[in-house]
Amino acid sequence: MNAPCPLDNVRIVLSHTSHPGNIGAAARAMKTMGLSALYLINPRLFPDREADARAVSARDILDKIKVCTELDEALENTVMVAAMTARTRDLSHDVFNARQGARNYCVMRDSSRSHCCLAQKLPA
Repeated sequence: MNAPCPLDNVRIVLSHTSHPGNIGAAARAMKTMGLSALYLINPRLFPDREADARAVSARDILDKIKVCTELDEALENTVMVAAMTARTRDLSHDVFNARQGARNYCVMRDSSRSHCCLAQKLPA
């Protein structure tokens, strides 16, 4: 029996995507990195042929996408969330770089079987 892969507990969340091609491109990038759980919050267009075309060999990820209407739904059962945005924000949450985030993830992974989530709000 194979040991569970830590990446199986990582979920990627895209919020309010405006172009379906970005969904397919994200799925393709995820597959390259060994990730498979993709959640969408209120995508403008999905499913869509452009997402399929951009996903190329990652259509299996598109087939398993969970479409949500609220952020809380997409983050259900997660224990750690890291959010990224293209815009400057004044946030009260902890801010850390990718290396520190990876360390935090490993600590959380070792103490919990729940999912961790990386969420990105795409610019409109």
